[in-house]
Amino acid sequence: MSLATLSPTILVMFAVALTAALSGLWLLSRLRRPVGEARIYAYRMIAVMALALAAILTMSAAAMWSWNGEIAAGGAA
Repeated sequence: MSLATLSPTILVMFAVALTAALSGLWLLSRLRRPVGEARIYAYRMIAVMALALAAILTMSAAAMWSWNGEIAAGGAA
Protein backbone atom coordinates (compact mmCIF):
# COMPACT_ATOMS: atom_id res chain seq x y z
CA MET A 1 0.00 0.00 0.00
CA SER A 2 1.45 3.28 -1.08
CA LEU A 3 0.05 6.74 -1.54
CA ALA A 4 0.25 6.20 -5.30
CA THR A 5 -2.58 3.65 -5.07
CA LEU A 6 -4.78 5.87 -2.86
CA SER A 7 -7.72 6.84 -5.06
CA PRO A 8 -9.99 9.84 -4.35
CA THR A 9 -12.84 7.47 -3.47
CA ILE A 10 -10.78 5.80 -0.76
CA LEU A 11 -9.63 9.17 0.54
CA VAL A 12 -13.26 10.26 0.85
CA MET A 13 -14.07 7.05 2.73
CA PHE A 14 -11.27 7.74 5.21
CA ALA A 15 -12.44 11.36 5.61
CA VAL A 16 -16.04 10.30 6.29
CA ALA A 17 -14.82 7.68 8.76
CA LEU A 18 -12.76 10.29 10.59
CA THR A 19 -15.72 12.67 10.70
CA ALA A 20 -18.02 9.94 12.04
CA ALA A 21 -15.48 8.92 14.68
CA LEU A 22 -14.97 12.49 15.86
CA SER A 23 -18.73 13.07 15.96
CA GLY A 24 -19.28 9.91 17.98
CA LEU A 25 -16.53 10.79 20.43
CA TRP A 26 -17.89 14.32 20.77
CA LEU A 27 -21.37 12.99 21.57
CA LEU A 28 -19.95 10.62 24.16
CA SER A 29 -17.97 13.44 25.73
CA ARG A 30 -21.20 15.47 26.05
CA LEU A 31 -22.50 12.79 28.42
CA ARG A 32 -20.02 13.90 31.08
CA ARG A 33 -22.28 16.86 31.83
CA PRO A 34 -25.73 16.45 33.33
CA VAL A 35 -28.33 16.08 30.57
CA GLY A 36 -31.85 14.77 30.42
CA GLU A 37 -32.71 11.11 30.20
CA ALA A 38 -33.88 11.39 26.59
CA ARG A 39 -30.63 13.06 25.53
CA ILE A 40 -28.56 10.40 27.27
CA TYR A 41 -30.36 7.71 25.27
CA ALA A 42 -30.14 9.62 21.99
CA TYR A 43 -26.48 10.61 22.43
CA ARG A 44 -25.45 7.06 23.32
CA MET A 45 -27.35 5.53 20.42
CA ILE A 46 -26.09 8.02 17.84
CA ALA A 47 -22.53 7.90 19.18
CA VAL A 48 -22.36 4.11 19.05
CA MET A 49 -23.77 4.09 15.52
CA ALA A 50 -21.30 6.79 14.40
CA LEU A 51 -18.36 4.88 15.89
CA ALA A 52 -19.54 1.66 14.22
CA LEU A 53 -19.80 3.52 10.90
CA ALA A 54 -16.27 4.82 11.37
CA ALA A 55 -14.92 1.34 12.10
CA ILE A 56 -16.63 -0.29 9.12
CA LEU A 57 -15.69 2.49 6.71
CA THR A 58 -12.07 2.42 7.87
CA MET A 59 -11.84 -1.33 7.39
CA SER A 60 -13.50 -1.12 3.97
CA ALA A 61 -11.29 1.74 2.81
CA ALA A 62 -8.15 -0.07 4.01
CA ALA A 63 -9.21 -3.23 2.15
CA MET A 64 -9.92 -1.29 -1.04
CA TRP A 65 -6.57 0.48 -0.75
CA SER A 66 -4.84 -2.88 -0.34
CA TRP A 67 -6.65 -4.34 -3.34
CA ASN A 68 -5.70 -1.31 -5.45
CA GLY A 69 -2.07 -1.93 -4.51
CA GLU A 70 -2.32 -5.59 -5.53
CA ILE A 71 -3.92 -4.69 -8.85
CA ALA A 72 -1.24 -2.06 -9.53
CA ALA A 73 1.45 -4.65 -8.75
CA GLY A 74 0.01 -7.09 -11.26
CA GLY A 75 -2.14 -9.32 -9.09
CA ALA A 76 -2.13 -11.00 -5.72
CA ALA A 77 1.22 -12.20 -4.43
